[in-house]
Order: sequence, then structure tokens, then C-alpha cells
Amino acid sequence: MLRLLAALNLALLVLFPLAWTAPLMRAGLLPLFGLEEISVLSGLAALWQGGEVALALLVALFALVAPMAKTVALALVHLSKAPLGLLPAVQVLGKLAMADVFLIAVYVTLAKGMAVGRVETAWGLWLFTACVLASLGVAVATAHLAKRGALR
Repeated sequence: MLRLLAALNLALLVLFPLAWTAPLMRAGLLPLFGLEEISVLSGLAALWQGGEVALALLVALFALVAPMAKTVALALVHLSKAPLGLLPAVQVLGKLAMADVFLIAVYVTLAKGMAVGRVETAWGLWLFTACVLASLGVAVATAHLAKRGALR
């Protein structure tokens, strides 16, 4: 079980960066014009270039730093390179990563409700959400193994 968790967790080291570059959604101002694909990284760049530095940093924390820090921390625990006492910090990082998925969902809902433009979800949103949920599952399963004494 531990090997499976470790393998899934290590796969997230590749899948998270892929999800950051994948299109989360396609958005356009009017239905007649083409839709622009928006990824996590292009959204961050737009926020930064638009002068929304604080918001860009917050999104970077939620979307980039928290999930990757959590994945690395879990990998260290799985490889017995970090103490099990690190698991509570991993849970906090997981909550921060879930906040980003929530913010994206709110944005899509608000944009669709305004009826000025058009917003379509894209495969990258599903990939990013799956990565966050897989990471959550790995963390929960790891904590369960730790409680049972199956981890050192």
C-alpha cells in the first residue's frame, strides 16, 4: 500500500506542473468572438501584468506552492526522510490547495451568471482538480497508515 501511495504521490510531481499549463477554461467577452484559453500560469501572468500583484501571489501560493510543498513533504515521509510529525503540516497545505479549486469554481460561476461573455470549462480544470483530490487521498491514506503504525 505504501509503495502505491508513494508512486501516486511522485506522479503528482509531474502532473501538477502539467495541470498548471493546461487550459482551465475558455473565456470570451461576447459569444461571436473566439474564446481565449486560460491556464493557471497564464492567469497568474495576467494578474501580475495587470498590477494585481497581491492577488497573483495569493493564487501562486494556493495553486503552485501549497500543492507542490505538500507533494514533496509526503514524498519525504514515504521515503522515511522526514518525521511523521510533518503530517499535520501536510493537512494544512492540502486545505490551501483546495482553496484554489474553490476560487476557480466561484470565478466560473460568477462569469456564467453575468451573461456578458462566455466561459467554458476545459480539461485542465479537471486535471488540476483530480491532482488536488489525489493528493488529498494520498495524505489521508498516509495519515491512516501512520496511525496504524505501518510507517516509520
